[in-house]
Amino acid sequence: MRILAKLPSRFLAAAALIVLALPVPAHAASKEMIELQTQVQQLLDMVQRLQSTFDTRFGVLQHLVEQTADNANQITAAVNALDKKINAQSEAANGKMDTVSGQVQSLNDSVDELKSRIAKLDKSVQDLQTQLQNIQMAPPATAQPGMPGATQPGQPLLGAGQPGNAPGANQAPAAQAPPLADTFQAGVRDYNSAHYDVAAGEFQDVIKFYPMDNLAGTSQFYLGEIAYRQENYTDAVKAYNAVLEGFPGSPKAPAAQLRKGLALLALNKKDAGIHELRLLIQRHPQTPEAAQARSKLNGLGVRITPSAR
Repeated sequence: MRILAKLPSRFLAAAALIVLALPVPAHAASKEMIELQTQVQQLLDMVQRLQSTFDTRFGVLQHLVEQTADNANQITAAVNALDKKINAQSEAANGKMDTVSGQVQSLNDSVDELKSRIAKLDKSVQDLQTQLQNIQMAPPATAQPGMPGATQPGQPLLGAGQPGNAPGANQAPAAQAPPLADTFQAGVRDYNSAHYDVAAGEFQDVIKFYPMDNLAGTSQFYLGEIAYRQENYTDAVKAYNAVLEGFPGSPKAPAAQLRKGLALLALNKKDAGIHELRLLIQRHPQTPEAAQARSKLNGLGVRITPSAR
């Protein structure tokens, strides 16, 4: 060191330049580059293998997702088809039940009408029997001697069944029944002309003198219509009930039940009115009155058929 320190500074600088200028051994640089290239190539191979593995697994996963989606769509379609089938079967079953209920109710109405007619006929027979008994039990009329009709010695007494001494001969004659068709048509004309009092009297005559005729049920319905137009809903309900109970087979029975339901709704008897409208749909499902009842129930936001409990 002491020797170097003693050397001139220009000599030291030149020596440094010579050392720096000396070339690096070529075999050392080549070895490092080869190792580096080898490592880079290994990394590239690993990345390629990783990418290939990723693509393969992603493809499998995508296939599984598509398969699951297809299965889910098939299940959804099957469930929807089953739901539609169940709804269709339910509607068909409900329709059949409504039809059967209507037929049963129609049969009940026919039976009720037959019972009503039998009851009226039985009452008529009883009235005739009573009149015959009264005629047979009436005492023979006696006349004073010298008066017209007095019995002379040797002559038989005039009995109840002989001319000139019939029971009730001195009684006022019974009221004569007015013509059926003319009286009913007159009532309809007066009803359409808003002559309600006159029309009511004419319809009542039809019911009084011809209680077994179909026009009696129609006349009873018109009495309910008169009360309904006059907003006397309580009497209207009574008149419609008389149609449904006394003339269940009348062609005006569906209209009477519809108007009864509407009258009950006008009286703020909502539950009773809804019940009548539903009963009308069950009894006469194919009539225009049933269509009006359905429209009214829909307007009220009420189910046409009550829900099962």
